[in-house]
Amino acid sequence: MTPEPAPIDRETGKFSPAGTYYDEAGSGETVLFLHGSGPGVSGWSNFSGNFDVFAEKFHTLVPDMPGFGRSKWVDLDRIYPEIAAEQMVRFMDEVGVDKAHLVGNSMGGYVAVQMALEFPDRVNRMALMGPGGLAAPLFLPFQSEGSRRLFDFFANPCNETMEGWVDTMVGNRAVVTEELIEARTQRALQPGMIDQAKRIFASMGEHAAKHTAPWKRATEIGHETLIIWGRDDRMLPYEQAHFAFRQLPNAEMTVFSNCGHWAMIEQKEAFERVVIEYFTR
Repeated sequence: MTPEPAPIDRETGKFSPAGTYYDEAGSGETVLFLHGSGPGVSGWSNFSGNFDVFAEKFHTLVPDMPGFGRSKWVDLDRIYPEIAAEQMVRFMDEVGVDKAHLVGNSMGGYVAVQMALEFPDRVNRMALMGPGGLAAPLFLPFQSEGSRRLFDFFANPCNETMEGWVDTMVGNRAVVTEELIEARTQRALQPGMIDQAKRIFASMGEHAAKHTAPWKRATEIGHETLIIWGRDDRMLPYEQAHFAFRQLPNAEMTVFSNCGHWAMIEQKEAFERVVIEYFTR
């Protein structure tokens, strides 16, 4: 069954003292959801469809990472995932969470891994979907089709280029509606958002020499980690999953067919089932 597309945003979240916008519900162990970095993204646009399901069993937090959605912008004097990892730990302090399970998609996966490396005592288990940082392009072109379409949008931001980018995000095209395209485009076109996104991606190159990519440190990550990949991922192709799976000492892997980069949307019910089971066993 094709899932109904989730609403792109909502107004019922709140701000932490340091300016992180987030949604919160539920009780018990904490699950912190970390979204990707595509144009028009927010925590809610990535995970709204999963929010209520997880809140039935966990204290569920869905923030906008710094520089995305409504959250406060930060200066980029280092590579973005390092800064975002520190900000998310600070956010946990603000809301009184000592330790959390992490769910990270794409750039959010990179940030989750960075948190596990630099703040290991704050991280419980992780579920990472097509995670940046662990996706080592050893046998693939450096720039994927999804990356090329992303920068096509930045060069000419409109519904057409947004649709071209979103098409590379999914293996199940039925989950993409005209309303989703329009909403993501309008959010991306809000004042300053494209410039912020460009600066975030630029930081990944400008400060790379001062940063060791997590895939080079994967053997240091002792946390139990569920790697989730879409077989049809055109942003971070599935072939990259095997290096991470081999290197992480305590990893398990689930691969979804008919699924691209957005497993939490394209395979919503299966994604929820495997992650909840992994976090509660």
